[in-house]
Amino acid sequence: MSTAVRVLQGAFGRVALLDMDRPLVVHAHRQCHVLLKARGSNTFFHVRDGLYPLTERTAVLVNAWEPHCYAHHDPLAPRTVILALYIEPEWLAQSEKPLSASRHPAFFPKACASITDEMRTLADRLTMAMQSDNDVDPVETEELLLRLMMAVIKQFSDWRNLRAISEFASSRNGDRRIRRAVHYLREHAGRVPSMDLLVREACLSRAQFFKLFHQQTNLTPSVYANVIRMETALQSLARSTETMTDLSVRLGFTASGHFTRFFQQHIGVAPSGYRRVANIVDRSVARSTQ
Repeated sequence: MSTAVRVLQGAFGRVALLDMDRPLVVHAHRQCHVLLKARGSNTFFHVRDGLYPLTERTAVLVNAWEPHCYAHHDPLAPRTVILALYIEPEWLAQSEKPLSASRHPAFFPKACASITDEMRTLADRLTMAMQSDNDVDPVETEELLLRLMMAVIKQFSDWRNLRAISEFASSRNGDRRIRRAVHYLREHAGRVPSMDLLVREACLSRAQFFKLFHQQTNLTPSVYANVIRMETALQSLARSTETMTDLSVRLGFTASGHFTRFFQQHIGVAPSGYRRVANIVDRSVARSTQ
């Protein structure tokens, strides 16, 4: 069974060290997503209709809102410990303002790339810090994470070409009817979306709605709704003491077991296991106590 070794959440987004031995369903994240192997067996991810290797010398790069899934290829192979980064564009923009472009779907032009020695060293240092029994230092952790992300971005992203990125993003997210449907999904994160209702909300035929929604978001409406539900679940598990039963109900599940299965299919671990190892990293609190 897959397990979460440690999870850090903060202004930077989320960093997870995951010990994986099973595949995941197709899903997405609203942040740009970098996957690095910490140890164990080489493995693969499906991204952009391709199968890409995750090894000690390669990283898998996933853009915001880009569908992907983990493809654990051999149940008899050694487990794979994965360092997964989900990075908020606003946090990156504090370092260099144009890096708010990390939210756009053209930020990483390639889904897989060979990493440098510097990236490998920084990833290993971050992994070691997360495996330690000691509390992580918020300031040191954010600085290490920023160094790693900047090394990845400067090597693999054409982030300074903002005009092309912005034009691409605008062409994918400009239809008011789809924006109306997306707004409805966000406002009703605790409901299983009714496709008929969404179609009516967008004032389109069913076929037109599904085609246009995919063109604008790169996702199906159901996968998009699942992204929103997962974001709500991840924040609640790390930041609140809400019971699993109450959280399940709030997210529209008829039983906590259904929520557990949904969470495991998307993250790989049980929500109770995730909550047990999730840590909030608050740099501002650390500075104020120094």
